[in-house]
Amino acid sequence: MARIYNFSAGPAVLPLAALEEAQRDLVDYKGSGMSIMEMSHRGKEYETVHNEAVENIRKLLKLPENYTVIFMTGGATAQFALIPMNLRGEGRVADYINTGAWASKAIKEAKLLGKVNVIADTEKDIPTRLPDVAALRFTPGAAYVHITSNETIAGTQWKAFPQTEAPLIADMSSDILSRPIDVNQFGLIYAGAQKNLGPAGVTVVVIRKDLAERAGGKYPMILRYKTHLEENSLHNTPPCFAIYMLALCTRWLLNLGGVDAITNINRDKAAKLYAAIDASGFYKGAAVKEFRSDMNVTFRLPSEALEEQFVKEAGAQKLKGLKGHRSVGGIRASIYNAFPVAGVDALIAFMKDFEKRNG
Repeated sequence: MARIYNFSAGPAVLPLAALEEAQRDLVDYKGSGMSIMEMSHRGKEYETVHNEAVENIRKLLKLPENYTVIFMTGGATAQFALIPMNLRGEGRVADYINTGAWASKAIKEAKLLGKVNVIADTEKDIPTRLPDVAALRFTPGAAYVHITSNETIAGTQWKAFPQTEAPLIADMSSDILSRPIDVNQFGLIYAGAQKNLGPAGVTVVVIRKDLAERAGGKYPMILRYKTHLEENSLHNTPPCFAIYMLALCTRWLLNLGGVDAITNINRDKAAKLYAAIDASGFYKGAAVKEFRSDMNVTFRLPSEALEEQFVKEAGAQKLKGLKGHRSVGGIRASIYNAFPVAGVDALIAFMKDFEKRNG
């Protein structure tokens, strides 16, 4: 099988075991005579898959009973608007922390719908960094506080989350289930699936049940968290195949030992790659060390011409998806949960050889 090492930031690498199981069952799911993509979302076969996906998320996040799991569509981008619609309320302000491109997009959407207070802004800082938690000053009576836990473009990650009186809302699209978190610290967590959970098409929302009541009846039913909570994400036809794949990917993670097991693997992968960058005078990390992401390793070479050559030659060695985001350039190696250790070793070996030839 000619599998490459896929460093793409998303859609990203999936567990091979999940892909192979989906391949086996694609045409005839468990002897049903039809594909999972052809089944009614109200049927018993799909119901089992749907409920397993919910339960797997609950187990992996160790969710208390007062939290629920919702499957939605539109990616994290849709949540940028749905969160202020559902959670801010009339005349209230929401606090946002701008740490990069994705946090900035969330802020722009929220401003269209009401009052926003940007209490910290490190988006344009080079090298990239996150705010000092101790220096944050929250708005008294804020409806909620919004953060982006991991910035895929900048390559930064919150290592400790701020303590807030208002509900803490986190876009965890690129690092959900990659490390342990205390869910009780958050009012709502959301994540597009296409980085650590499965393929693109489904968005996971984990919400404290009382917060789902805030929107009332002001907005259309499909835009209310309460609707999806009450109907087990089956108010309308869900993205069934994407949820099926999410069930397989989360099952893979549970079989591996859950979040605690993958945390150690992820930290070892990232530490190994950052060590190779720091040991070189040729490569330079793009993020301040204490804020470096374990999911998206960003670095630069001495020139853009060398970066272009690096990406081209790496691709020829089956190391794909290494080009940095078009807005910042450089190199980005995304090493999510399913990314194999062997791929990191192969990249490091290539980096050493490239430096030897071009340094």
